[in-house]
Amino acid sequence: MERKYNTQTKLKIRKGDTVKVIAGDSKGQSGKVLSVSLAKNTVIVEGINMVSKHTKPNAKNTEGGIVKMEAPVNVSNVMLVDPASGKPTRVGRKANAEGKLERFAKKSGEVIK
Repeated sequence: MERKYNTQTKLKIRKGDTVKVIAGDSKGQSGKVLSVSLAKNTVIVEGINMVSKHTKPNAKNTEGGIVKMEAPVNVSNVMLVDPASGKPTRVGRKANAEGKLERFAKKSGEVIK
């Protein structure tokens, strides 16, 4: 009998976090995470990596045309912004008083909500 392990990695960035882009065309910009894809290891950040998408007219959008939208960015190209200092920081995980794991900023040691 073969044992199956959970091969999916846990990401340190979640929906709603403020992140700063550290590599690529949008380097230096920051924004709020709109969605996270565990399978593809990507995040969509508000106002970052904007692309033009050509859309056909449909029931929702009767005119169609060119729509500006955010494209996914690899998780390795973004860093979480420290809530205390406002600078990019690494993320750690530690148990709180109840024994539940919570994320904290490595620069300031502050817990990330």
